[in-house]
Amino acid sequence: MNRRKFLTILGSAGVVSALGTAQVAKASGGTTTYPYYENSYGVLHDTTRCIGCRRCEKACQQVNNLPMPAKPFNDLEVTATKRRTTADAWTVVNRYMIKNPEGGKDKPVFRKLQCYHCNDPACASACFAKCFKKEPSGVVSYDGSQCVGCRYCMVACPFYVPGFQYEEAWDPLVLKCTFCSPRLQKGQLPGCVEACPMGALTFGKRSDLIKIARKRMDKEPAKYVDYLYGEYDAGGTAWMTLSGVPHAELGMDMNLGNRPMGELTAGALGAVPMIIAFWPVLFGGVYGITKCKERLVKKEQEKAIAAAQAQTKQALEAAVENIEKTQGVEAAIQVRQALKTAQQPPSDGSCCCSSKHGEGV
Repeated sequence: MNRRKFLTILGSAGVVSALGTAQVAKASGGTTTYPYYENSYGVLHDTTRCIGCRRCEKACQQVNNLPMPAKPFNDLEVTATKRRTTADAWTVVNRYMIKNPEGGKDKPVFRKLQCYHCNDPACASACFAKCFKKEPSGVVSYDGSQCVGCRYCMVACPFYVPGFQYEEAWDPLVLKCTFCSPRLQKGQLPGCVEACPMGALTFGKRSDLIKIARKRMDKEPAKYVDYLYGEYDAGGTAWMTLSGVPHAELGMDMNLGNRPMGELTAGALGAVPMIIAFWPVLFGGVYGITKCKERLVKKEQEKAIAAAQAQTKQALEAAVENIEKTQGVEAAIQVRQALKTAQQPPSDGSCCCSSKHGEGV
């Protein structure tokens, strides 16, 4: 393939890729990329009731057969560290010290963090292998059989939830809260909800949970901030949070907006499969051009060496002929014999010059 043909193919593939991206972005049309399931389930987390006992963490580890942490669950000082979920810890509880506006003692407030199971999950939109799926039950499921470990889902998630098995060498997976989907299918509560002793976690249909939250805020307006986190944030989530203090003081992002994150990732990442198919062509073409150039350079070098050898041979013949004319045939024969001997490599591999290197010839 010559350079002009390769650049033509390269340009055509770039145009096709750009058109594919534009079509995917246009298809989103400002609407959600995943259907909204009205009867899907969710969980309401009331931070005013949470005491930071970490029983939800323990239940999550046990129900999902996850490894136990280095520090026991009765060590409540762990909550003072702002932790994120990992591949081995799908639920964490963090403690936030809220300043008393009247100058008194700071008040601890606890918040549970896990996968929010978004209505329109950004992780699913970002995954070109289609490992993530929004289920009618409200669960954002994950099938790792096709996972390539690109971790785009981790980058796309607005809540920084998915964890990756970095220590797994052969088949690393992305792991997160499953909403205890196997338990839901059996009619059981999620492990963390069942283990909560304070009723800080309420399970039910998402639409019903929104009504429950509104009733609590209307009944005790002094106790709650008039905002249900997750009702509309990032397009809405299955796990929602009630709080007695501004949610931002509990480390929650208040700048996500109401637009589903999937709309922001679907257009750009929709062309990823096309790009994956295109890059081998690109690098294959570059490799081919490089190898072709190397072969041409090698041929030119061989031609130059052959020409130099021919010129040297002609010069030697001319010199011998001159010796024959000036000093006689016998002298010319001796010179030809000396040249022939010099061109033959020594049979024992030793140096053909004087054994005493450095001596004059």
